[in-house]
Amino acid sequence: MIATVAIIIMIIYLILIGSLTYGLDNVEEFKLQDIKSKTKFSILIPFRNEAHNLPRLLDSILKLNYPKDLFEVILVNDDSEDDSVDTINKILDTKSSKKDFTRIDIKTIQNIRVSNSPKKDAITSAIKFSKHEWIITTDADCQLPKYWLETFDEYIQNKSLNCIVAPVTYSSNSTFLNRFQTLDMLSLQAATIGGFGLHKPFLCNGANFAYRKLTFNIVNGFDGNTAIASGDDIFLLEKFKTQDPKKVAYLRSLKATVYTQPVSGFQQLIQQRLRWASKTSHNPNLFSKLLGLIIFMANLVCVILFPLVIFNLISSRIAIALLVIKFGIDFLLLFKIARFFKQENILLSFISSSLIYPFFNIFIVFFSLFKSYSWKGRTFRK
Repeated sequence: MIATVAIIIMIIYLILIGSLTYGLDNVEEFKLQDIKSKTKFSILIPFRNEAHNLPRLLDSILKLNYPKDLFEVILVNDDSEDDSVDTINKILDTKSSKKDFTRIDIKTIQNIRVSNSPKKDAITSAIKFSKHEWIITTDADCQLPKYWLETFDEYIQNKSLNCIVAPVTYSSNSTFLNRFQTLDMLSLQAATIGGFGLHKPFLCNGANFAYRKLTFNIVNGFDGNTAIASGDDIFLLEKFKTQDPKKVAYLRSLKATVYTQPVSGFQQLIQQRLRWASKTSHNPNLFSKLLGLIIFMANLVCVILFPLVIFNLISSRIAIALLVIKFGIDFLLLFKIARFFKQENILLSFISSSLIYPFFNIFIVFFSLFKSYSWKGRTFRK
């Protein structure tokens, strides 16, 4: 009986991950066509205690290959306790003194807190100050590619859209912990693209997320989700889908890929994943909940296989076959997405990460049911 249940779970897992792999291949890569830029953007970046990351972010902003009169940058200070604001001012003052510097419209505003979600409040505050129709959100620990805005602009000119989801990956793979996080991030990106390829989008990342301000206002922004600290991205995606699912798309392009930093310690990783998991129960997307449940069940099967074999509740041959099924379909999905991001070298850590991940996944799911989490020096309850 136990063996039959384990086999059924793995077959369902194989079908779902195989479907995402199929969906991943269905989303074509967008190629730049070198047409005249015309879209105006407001780039919104909430930050809290990011003095160590802001120099990299600002440097990438100043290097953007896009007409300076077609975009603005609004940095939202969410009660930073370090010298983040001074760091911003010093960098901009230093750059402005150079002869070849063309001033970009960059302003820093204070977050206006009205809810339990500081980041949603920060984005809402910035949108009220924004001048342009297209909003793009990113994070303070990110680096933006040179042709970021140009790629978004050409995509917008080619399609009639209200919302655009774009790629995010980690930039540092120097340690095993970093590589473990990168593989996890790649799996999330594969699921994101795969969902769009199946016409069932259910994931996005606020570090690279664009939408029309008019549509944001039509769906009443984050209303209805402000009790949850995280989820400034997926809940908004669901609203945009409800407004017009045909005007929500994924921009698959390396030139639009935002690079962010993995966390530096295991405790930080746990807190981050607890935060990500905290919004799952509130996500109205049934496909997302089904996928999350099957992934959890498949990982649980992997964890209990060894004791099941020891107590003769399942044969070693079936146990090995189930592991081959899971690791095989996982590797196929990760290989395809790693090839897109040109991060194939990360697959060298696939086996070791795959042995650890089932335990990690079950741990996060279990503790997310009742444990609070820390985020930017604040504690939030589920």
